[in-house]
Amino acid sequence: MVFGRGTWLLAGAAVVTCIVLVGPGEPVGARSTAPLPAEDVRDAVPNRVVTWNICNPCDENNAGRAADIAALAPQVIGMQEACVRDVERMREHLKRRHGLEYHVEYGTVLGHRGRCGGTPWNPGEFGQAILSAAPMTDRVSVEYPEGGSEDRGYVAVTTEVDGQPVRVFNTHLAQRRQESVRAGQVRALAAEVARHPRAIVLGDFNAVPGAGELKGMWKLAKDADPGCRPSSSGSCKPTTDWRLKFDYVFLRGVSPVKQGVQLTPNSDHDLVHADVSLAKNRRRDGPEDVTGPRT
Repeated sequence: MVFGRGTWLLAGAAVVTCIVLVGPGEPVGARSTAPLPAEDVRDAVPNRVVTWNICNPCDENNAGRAADIAALAPQVIGMQEACVRDVERMREHLKRRHGLEYHVEYGTVLGHRGRCGGTPWNPGEFGQAILSAAPMTDRVSVEYPEGGSEDRGYVAVTTEVDGQPVRVFNTHLAQRRQESVRAGQVRALAAEVARHPRAIVLGDFNAVPGAGELKGMWKLAKDADPGCRPSSSGSCKPTTDWRLKFDYVFLRGVSPVKQGVQLTPNSDHDLVHADVSLAKNRRRDGPEDVTGPRT
């Protein structure tokens, strides 16, 4: 069948019109630039923190991830296996769909196209991310001297939780069956945590509570779950699809109020959330310096 020039021009105009009206492949209702109604704007829970390994590579569902976070509305969340592009999309969903606005700091350890897309000369950035409802300062991003089978590290910031400044760490330790590597990583992390009288350490430690490589953390801090301890008598809720606890909210100079695990279909790790109190650590003469000694 032969078409005339006028027929092709008409078809092209129809395609352009369709793209303008529908958008370039974006599902209907997936994004809106209109602000939320005032009644839909939410506040973060000021004393709630969350740790979550969002899983990568996995089926990408940033809208679902954002909905998981919004259900808890934490003041601070530390995410592991995070690609910068995914985190930015989650932040957009959180703001436009759920009325939650977060600041972000990254602890990138890899430029990895296989993990995060991008181009060979500009691969996506992969590592840790901290979202906080309050501004963050004094960011430090550290790559462990030995990462094991993949580079690993931590990011630390000072931000506000329960109305008080606190040092927050977010880490991801070496994969399973690399106990000696994780032990070295814990030594490096614990040495920095020990400098701060008040700290919250979030992360996927890839080790169960009784694992020998975690002894350095247990000496400095306690789990936000008061029933979870490294001894065999402890009762620790599983945090992964394989029903083991690998994900922790460690508290140093911070009191736990309650802790829970929120199941999710959007990752092989669940969201571990904790409400905490810094009331016993408030000072009448002003906020405590939580950044530790300057060196």
